[in-house]
Amino acid sequence: MFDMFKGMGKLTSLLSNLPKFQEEMVRLQERLAEITAEGDAGAGMVRVKVNGKFDLLSCTISEEAMQLNDRDMLQDLIKAAVNQAVAKAREALQAETRNTAVQFGLPPGMNLGGMD
Repeated sequence: MFDMFKGMGKLTSLLSNLPKFQEEMVRLQERLAEITAEGDAGAGMVRVKVNGKFDLLSCTISEEAMQLNDRDMLQDLIKAAVNQAVAKAREALQAETRNTAVQFGLPPGMNLGGMD
């Protein structure tokens, strides 16, 4: 029963710091655009880079991959590289949101606006 009151105290503290929390959320959004993650497939035949907002920043296809002249394989390599980069970006995003949550005394795993 007392754990419930402890949680309410944290919520009250967060609400009293709401302007600061909102500022930090804006900064978090800015940091997400700066996060980059890379993925590759086919031993580096395809390399991609995404940011923390999951925008595709670059896609490089090696000359070797182009010479294979295999559209299906190339599509699979691109998909695999993008999925790998997005997974890495998602991990970095979760770490950033966890750090922000901890700064405000929020419990681990709390969803910050759908970002975690």
